Amino acid sequence: MGFVYPIKDSSQIEALEQELRRRGERDYILFLFGIYSGLRISDILALRVEDVGAQNRIQLKEAKTGKEKSFPIAKPLRKALNQYLQGHSEKYLFPSPKKKGYPITRQQAYWIFNEAAKQVGIQESIGTHTLRKTFAYWAYKKGTSLELIQKILNHSSPSVTLRYIGITQEQIDEVYENLSFR
Repeated sequence: MGFVYPIKDSSQIEALEQELRRRGERDYILFLFGIYSGLRISDILALRVEDVGAQNRIQLKEAKTGKEKSFPIAKPLRKALNQYLQGHSEKYLFPSPKKKGYPITRQQAYWIFNEAAKQVGIQESIGTHTLRKTFAYWAYKKGTSLELIQKILNHSSPSVTLRYIGITQEQIDEVYENLSFR
């Protein structure tokens, strides 16, 4: 599991959504959770139904940083989640079919996303961290300040966040080439 990039092409996101939905609602919701929350996969997999059931917010303590995090559930995720939770009798949001009473593992999540990406023709390296990076990239692209994304992701500096979301030299060059005051 090497370095992974955000998904910068919205048609690839749509194709992955469709493929994962075709494979099963759990995998689809897992994908949506990643791209709409920006959480690390370890925090997503630890979520229990009671953590998200009736709430419109997610409140948790991040496993890696130990910091408290609270944020609203995005509308597209909430809508899909409401459907998913109907008749859901498991403790964990993303239950393992093999190990009853436990969530799927990071390795299983990695396999799920990698296989779906191959199926839809994505050539770039995809992993579980791709989802978090995709969240950050699209937030930035939609105009969210770098400082706010840095805070959301708990990064130490803006340069870390820029590298994280995959801002390339080519994109930096475009700023210079397209700058005009008239």
